[in-house]
Amino acid sequence: MFWCSVIALLFLSQQIQAQKVYSTDSRYDADVTVFVTDSKYDADLLVYKVSSQYETDGNEGRWFFTESRYDADKKVYFTASKYDADLLIYFVDSRYEAGWRNRERIYLLY
Repeated sequence: MFWCSVIALLFLSQQIQAQKVYSTDSRYDADVTVFVTDSKYDADLLVYKVSSQYETDGNEGRWFFTESRYDADKKVYFTASKYDADLLIYFVDSRYEAGWRNRERIYLLY
């Protein structure tokens, strides 16, 4: 029972912090390669940029961009081609619009 609790806490803590991201200059430094689509209907994830790391809650598309790679939980590289991307995103104007459209890709941010 103890180990189940520990595993659950580790999973939840990783899930809570999975939205602090750092934009890298090289795809080789990135955990995930991302392409920004022109339409939210083409995206796997609708992303809302938050202004504070404390506004991130779970893996639901609220991203806080860190100044340092060491503060981030995931490093992303923005590519110019959707065919080179692991994940397609679209930036939305409201935090309530953020979320997954294609949950098959959710594992990329855990």
